[in-house]
Amino acid sequence: MKKIALALACLCLAVPAQAKIEKAPWGETADHQKVDIYTLTNAKGVSARITNYGAFLVSLNVPDRAGKMGDVVLGYDKLDDYTHGTTYGAVIGRFANRIGGAQFTLEGKTYHLKANGGPNNIHGGPIGFSYHVYSATPLNGPSPALILHMVSPDGDQGFPGNLDFTVTYTLTANNGLKIEYRATTDKPTVLNPTNHSYFNLKGAGNGDVLGHRLQVLSDAVTPTDANHMATGEVMKVAGTGFDFTRAKPIGKDINGPDPAIVATPGYDINFIVRGQAGHLRPAARVTEPESGRVMDVWTTQPGIQLYLPNNEKPLIGKGGAQYIKRGAFCLETQHFANAPNIPAFPSTELKPGKIFYQVTEFRFSTAK
Repeated sequence: MKKIALALACLCLAVPAQAKIEKAPWGETADHQKVDIYTLTNAKGVSARITNYGAFLVSLNVPDRAGKMGDVVLGYDKLDDYTHGTTYGAVIGRFANRIGGAQFTLEGKTYHLKANGGPNNIHGGPIGFSYHVYSATPLNGPSPALILHMVSPDGDQGFPGNLDFTVTYTLTANNGLKIEYRATTDKPTVLNPTNHSYFNLKGAGNGDVLGHRLQVLSDAVTPTDANHMATGEVMKVAGTGFDFTRAKPIGKDINGPDPAIVATPGYDINFIVRGQAGHLRPAARVTEPESGRVMDVWTTQPGIQLYLPNNEKPLIGKGGAQYIKRGAFCLETQHFANAPNIPAFPSTELKPGKIFYQVTEFRFSTAK
């Protein structure tokens, strides 16, 4: 009997893990809308937790070089912590980054937006996409996916047009997290969504990220003024602290003399990604020497924003972890800040009858 039991145990251990998607209740909003959280797991044991409130990426567990799983995105344990304006893992919309003076002119008409960053509109306004409850459709399979859908009404935060918006998260069989954005409108409008995850490849809450090695496939940035507003200029990175054309520690030049670095202080700037926008192509690679984790960022977007948080006091996150100053990095794929007011920048206009579609994929692997 013991031999039979042992044989059965070995057989069970030999059965490969199955990809799956699981749903669980996660509370309700102040206006009593039910909220759920979904766990996507692939056959290799990589998992992502996503909530239909704000389409937040709550956790992302990927292996280190020894095969040990670790959560590499900052976030919180409870829904309540996501309802007070955090951007940890949020889907940002309608417009990521800043629009100068909280206004823009489109086809001869000027639209006045809700200002929430001084005189400017930032991340879509005070009630952006991360405050909405989305309808959710889970899709099982080798690469489990979650389709999240909402409608942003005409005039929402001052933006024109009824915007039908969908974001789809797919956890691929090869340890990638793919994020697809689709939208249509019934009036000319502007649109620039992104995901605002904060990454630490040592594991969320495990110190700073200054030793992470970053390469950005970009030769130029779009500089900002003292108010962090894009000026419309394009600046070559060669000879500046923004030169990540070859991999270097994120902290190597973070306290350098470049005016935009001093003003932030640190990094908060948009890089122009090499290659043709609209085509999926590599934009950045991050390697963490201690864990061996590697993250490659591929996107169809024209730009990628590098940002490191500057909070002086630690913030308390999942499991009581302390999120310190420069304890994470963001690589937000997007169009350029203030693009509706700068004709030389790639257009963010979406017209009726057209389909907005952009995709970004975070691909995880390990280095020796």
